[in-house]
Amino acid sequence: MIAYLKGKVLNKTEKDIILNTGNIGYSVRLSKPTLEKIKETTELELFIHSHIREDAFDLYGFTKHEELDFFKLLITINGIGPKIALEILTLPIDKTKLAIAEDDSNYISRIPGIGSKKAKRIILELKGKIDITSLTHRIQKNIENENVDDEAIEALTKLGYQRHEIKNRLRKLPQNIKTTEEIITYFLKNA
Repeated sequence: MIAYLKGKVLNKTEKDIILNTGNIGYSVRLSKPTLEKIKETTELELFIHSHIREDAFDLYGFTKHEELDFFKLLITINGIGPKIALEILTLPIDKTKLAIAEDDSNYISRIPGIGSKKAKRIILELKGKIDITSLTHRIQKNIENENVDDEAIEALTKLGYQRHEIKNRLRKLPQNIKTTEEIITYFLKNA
């Protein structure tokens, strides 16, 4: 059973990568948000779920152990296989867990391949298994940061910068910069 891989990305497709780990290349499936962040030739460490079937041996990779744990929890549900579980991970994990805790089947059913019945089944089977005490604080902090970013993006577009350029630079923003004014100042100094 493969549980962890570290290596350099040799090739990237829409659904997976080939990871070179000392002259052996492993095909590893990743969630869309993770794939978008990765470039070829990037050094990468992944926590792995090995999914073995009669006709296949698939590897699913995660940059955080929390994602792997949630993935494993999802695939315990009848009717949720690894591909659908990976689709569920395209949404922010904290918001998905909160939706489960709050019986919000509409949020979960936005995922391709998840209808209202599957969304309700996910909620029913996972509701008692998810600890939400730390979730609400983390989500509130993320919402506050998103609002600040939106204000900064709007101000910078009025100054003539392109939205995609602004968002790319804001991804590299140091964590100690929090207010709209600090974000704009940092952006203008590093433009």
